[in-house]
Amino acid sequence: MSFFLLFYKFDFVRITFFVLVLVFRAVFFLINHGEDMEKENDNLELVYGVEDKPSPMESAYAALQHLLAIIVGIITPTLVIGGVLGLGEHIPYLISMSLIVSGVATFIQARRFGPVGSGLLSVQGTSFAFLGAILTAGFIVKGQGGGPEAILATIFGVCFVGAFIEIIISRFLHVLKEVITPVVTGTVVMLIGLSLVKVGITDMAGGKWLLDNKPEFFGTAGNLGLGILVLLVVLILNRSKNPMIRLGSIVGGIVVGYLVALAMGKVNFGYMSGVDIISIPIPFNFGFAFNWAAFIGVAFIYIITAIESTGDLTATSMLSGEPVEGDKYMERIKGGVLGDGINSAIASIFNTFPNTTFSQNNGVIQMTGVASRYVGMYLAGFLVILGLFPVVGGFFRSLPNPVLGGATLVMFGTVAAAGVNIIASMGRLGRREILIIAVSLGVGLGLAFVPEVLSHTPKAIQQIFGSAITSGGLCALILNLVLPKNKS
Repeated sequence: MSFFLLFYKFDFVRITFFVLVLVFRAVFFLINHGEDMEKENDNLELVYGVEDKPSPMESAYAALQHLLAIIVGIITPTLVIGGVLGLGEHIPYLISMSLIVSGVATFIQARRFGPVGSGLLSVQGTSFAFLGAILTAGFIVKGQGGGPEAILATIFGVCFVGAFIEIIISRFLHVLKEVITPVVTGTVVMLIGLSLVKVGITDMAGGKWLLDNKPEFFGTAGNLGLGILVLLVVLILNRSKNPMIRLGSIVGGIVVGYLVALAMGKVNFGYMSGVDIISIPIPFNFGFAFNWAAFIGVAFIYIITAIESTGDLTATSMLSGEPVEGDKYMERIKGGVLGDGINSAIASIFNTFPNTTFSQNNGVIQMTGVASRYVGMYLAGFLVILGLFPVVGGFFRSLPNPVLGGATLVMFGTVAAAGVNIIASMGRLGRREILIIAVSLGVGLGLAFVPEVLSHTPKAIQQIFGSAITSGGLCALILNLVLPKNKS
């Protein structure tokens, strides 16, 4: 007991530097091996297949590379949602839960339990796709006078119920793919990224709280300069020829920005003090509530996520040397999407946001030639261990808004670019496809930019269609069903 008391009273400034030293050591270790790996991987063949078991050291090393590729992506949605909705002191706990659940979800996907899971090195993490819908749900509750606990109760309630949509869809993927085409999916993903860019640029200038409470300090040279610095570091590292540096570009940008912010006195260590020693997962810790207006947008994203996960799992199968057609392939895909839905339900139960497969880990598989699902189990262990200690969440919460904004601006822009890439996969677009994209983007972004358009409609309509993702996504889906296809 005395040991924990000493740990609790330990100077959290030292813990910050300790974490940074660990990050630097890991990055430098990977950099020193990265150039050799790049030469070896020019004509890469699989070193370890899905069912192969690397040694514990090799498995841990491969898992560390996956961890560096995803940890910022897992934590960022929680930081954004917590900051925009004013969840304050709950953020470290929410971050801890996001890491723990990501670990459990990754284990389920890699281990495969009966029909649940892909049985591949499928890494799960908090989904960016739900950000817009979750923020909309939060604002609905906030507009009704609800506090942070009420907001979280509603968000987790609608996300839990919505998860069953993806669970059901997983059994009918072959039918759904005929209805939700790359035009619909790509347009929605573009809208997700474009609607979130506002959040990124706001953080670069100092954050929403500063804008609302001290606008005279919003957009100062110090804030914008710090955000631009992070953005430039991410761009420079991402253009490196060393694959390990490229994979860690977001982490590198945040570390550099954090150190500069530390020198400028912009880091608030108060976020790292007073946190619990260990985070204990408690089912529905904030209660359970439901709101139909909040549910519709979340439900729609679950449909889109099922299709996106199909693409990610197909890429993982291909890179792992597994079939991408036939009964075995379809069984893996259905199991992966089913796991996606169940993991999102688990996420809601244990107080974090919906999970999905992460596509960036396919790059790690391609680079290393290690597709062993047993690596996913090591990664799951790393994530759960990190999540147990709220000091990790406190550290990330201490990131100044401009540092986070510089990184998320790239990440949200990448989401929009991914939507373009999905549409481009169709090849040359016809007039029908261009019309669907044009009208959907116009309606979605138009209502987001000028929400007053709906000011004379019922409040329920404003709450549902005020979201660019919901309005534009439904528009794309309806037009894709209604507009006649070219016979050619």
